[in-house]
Amino acid sequence: MQKKTKKIINTVTFSAIIYLVFLLIVKPTLALEHAEEIEVLEDDIENTRVKENATMLTFVDTNSREARELIKSLDSFYASEVRNGFNGAVLVGHQGKVLYERYFGMANRARKIPWQENTTSQLASTSKPFTATAIMWLHQSGYLDIKNKVTYYIPEFPYENVTIEMLLNHRSGIQDYLKWATRFWPRSKNMTNDDLLDLIIKHKPALAFPSGTRFQYSNTNYALLATIIEVVVHLPYPDFMKEFIFEPLGLENTFVYNPLVPKPHNMAISYKANWQIDPDMYADGIYGDKGIFSSVEDLYKWDRSLYNNVLLNPKTTEICYKGYSYERPGSRNYGLGWRMDEDLDGQKVVYHNGWWHGNNTVFYRFIEEDFTIIVLGNRYNSKIYHQTKKVYSIVQNHNENNLNFETTGSPSN
Repeated sequence: MQKKTKKIINTVTFSAIIYLVFLLIVKPTLALEHAEEIEVLEDDIENTRVKENATMLTFVDTNSREARELIKSLDSFYASEVRNGFNGAVLVGHQGKVLYERYFGMANRARKIPWQENTTSQLASTSKPFTATAIMWLHQSGYLDIKNKVTYYIPEFPYENVTIEMLLNHRSGIQDYLKWATRFWPRSKNMTNDDLLDLIIKHKPALAFPSGTRFQYSNTNYALLATIIEVVVHLPYPDFMKEFIFEPLGLENTFVYNPLVPKPHNMAISYKANWQIDPDMYADGIYGDKGIFSSVEDLYKWDRSLYNNVLLNPKTTEICYKGYSYERPGSRNYGLGWRMDEDLDGQKVVYHNGWWHGNNTVFYRFIEEDFTIIVLGNRYNSKIYHQTKKVYSIVQNHNENNLNFETTGSPSN
């Protein structure tokens, strides 16, 4: 046992030395090599920074009788949800103002830290719209073209007909790495995006169908998009997202998770339904498909930036909100980073739920009404996905029986 422990310590020490070498020598060298490109990127993002006031939060006046009754109804509903295991945060926004914001339970049970305004939680697949927004900003700014094949950016990529657009709308046919990676990778070892790309190149898992012929949700698509961002901008995805997406929008409690560094004090711990900690596993080192942590207030700031076209102009936004898969009947579809219902009670809804470990996330945006529902939970509870229908029916005085919202965090199609 002592020898095994010593070996582990030596391995960790060696890894730490390698990481320090990267930070002190390799990364500054890369930065110098691509300084001009990064400077151009920074110039482009200045147009975003001057619009930061477009994401400032304002709150509904709760002094009116109508507002007090509405809040009372929502409080009553959430009191019931908490009794049934809900632990997390909720924010409801309408026409740019926070209508309802509440925090329930513990972000960190062992340290007795409650959920609060700056609590940041794993977004799971609700990270995908962020990744898509980054790609579309680079497309809009001329740094890449989503119609290009992936091989244009990664020549050794084995699927020659796959385009960036197919990754965005899940029509690539590339199978989800969570279903095959452990055939070639030990479950006990942290995997990175570079590791995943190496596995794809080396083993070339069979496509589920010819690329571009139909839809199939796959986390691999968005892990690859994060890698493409790194290739194009010559920055690690976490750094790019921080400098060019999160900071310009004033998202102070939003970051890309790294399982190998200490956890921030305001980070919500992930729990199973029985309050056992749901630990990291090999895939927690992969980002783009998941891995972004955020707060409900930051997510509403992001929502406001999308309405105000801070990052993406109206034309680009329209491309993102358009459905791309019509092989099956029905109004549900997938755009570029967004799930959608193209005719839900007469209006268009774009959304993205998420589920990873004990974290459940809801992010629903009713475009015409400018109405947004955000729910974050850090104690596994599948009932979170049913909250959207009830909250919408309470606030909009709508018969919830006529609503057909998504009720899962990870639908397969």
